[in-house]
Amino acid sequence: MIVDAHHHLWDPARRDYPWMTGEAAQLRRRFDSGDLREVTAGLGVEHTVLVQAVGTLEETEELLATAADSDGLIVGVVGWVDLTLPDVAATLARLLQGAGGGHLAGIRHQVHDEADPDWLLRPAVQRGLRAVAEAGLVYDLLVRSRELPAAHRAAEQLPQLSFVVDHAAKPEIGAGEWEPWSTRIAAMAALPNVTCKLSGLVTEAGYPGWTVDHLAPYVTRLVELFGPARLLFGSDWPVCTLAASYRSVLDAARTCLARAGLGASERADVLAGTAARVYGLDRR
Repeated sequence: MIVDAHHHLWDPARRDYPWMTGEAAQLRRRFDSGDLREVTAGLGVEHTVLVQAVGTLEETEELLATAADSDGLIVGVVGWVDLTLPDVAATLARLLQGAGGGHLAGIRHQVHDEADPDWLLRPAVQRGLRAVAEAGLVYDLLVRSRELPAAHRAAEQLPQLSFVVDHAAKPEIGAGEWEPWSTRIAAMAALPNVTCKLSGLVTEAGYPGWTVDHLAPYVTRLVELFGPARLLFGSDWPVCTLAASYRSVLDAARTCLARAGLGASERADVLAGTAARVYGLDRR
């Protein structure tokens, strides 16, 4: 069984996605749950976690409704709320009690798009993160190496909140980046309330032309730091289609995990078990 802990669905006819420019402009079309079922057919993907792609509350409400209508395929949603608002706790409570609210598993913000690398440490944001923890939700960290020091401090100061690093903090694999990413992700891994997604690496490897050999050193480093019990597989579909098909992403993950020395049961943790535990999917 596979649990895809990170994918998206969107409809640009309903709202704007400002990041869909340049190469990403080719993603500017509707991707719905029917498309998801089509690309995962026959691959053993039984459950998924649907992740926000733009900072609007309306999108989060739509994602929750989509999950509720997915016949058990989408079991978790990582949505968005404005963490800086004084009434964020009430907003979270309303989402949890509303249509599809039982699927809400976490919250995310495009932190790497903020001009301030210390955005996560702002008092208003810290208050919002505490509200996320009190609501029993996870916080997904969409950061790059630049924001990792602030992310580390935030996770250190909020041990009651479970943090998930999306896309392994997006190391610039295509440019050969190793430091400061390696040292900073190691600091994150030292915190027990932090896990990491094995996702999004194919698009960071530079496309076209990436190979498993480009990804393997980074995956091995993540396995060394987090271990299989704190690593989660995510396809990052349909963003991954800029570089690879869904099947290719899954095959690359399996190959890299095997190269890193993980046995079958440990690979099963990364491909399903960790996501189920971290996001509480058995409750949903």
